[in-house]
Amino acid sequence: MTQNPDTVLAGLEVMREVRIEASPETIFPFFTEPSKLIRWMGVEAELDPQSGGIYRVHVSKEWVARGEFVAVQPFVRVAFTWGWENNVTQLPPGASLIEVTLTPDEDATIVRLTHSRLPGDEAVASHTQGWEHYLDRLTIAAPGGDPGPDPWATGATE
Repeated sequence: MTQNPDTVLAGLEVMREVRIEASPETIFPFFTEPSKLIRWMGVEAELDPQSGGIYRVHVSKEWVARGEFVAVQPFVRVAFTWGWENNVTQLPPGASLIEVTLTPDEDATIVRLTHSRLPGDEAVASHTQGWEHYLDRLTIAAPGGDPGPDPWATGATE
């Protein structure tokens, strides 16, 4: 089935919001520093958090997400494109957009993640499941906890 390119550009989206018991200053590096990002998502990361800089994360051995940073506002917002290098999901590198905003909420932070320009219901469903899994891990890692090994990255579960 061929898709109209305009449909892919307009796309569908996933929006998730979590409250994390940490400041925006603490949480922000978990999206921009490889050593912090892989504490909650992935096994290897190459990040250059500036407009046009690379965003590449080995989410698992088989799955590599790649895109580029499009906006970086320290402690407030980060946005980057996203897609899969193996492209089995019809979501090539850079095809979708992820925007993360950090809003202080007393001694915590509201993290809102919007993943837009997804090509269809299947992509929305799989990325919804993925972001729920990874944001749950971030709520543990960002305040200084250990979410443990990621079963998705190790292949322990599908």
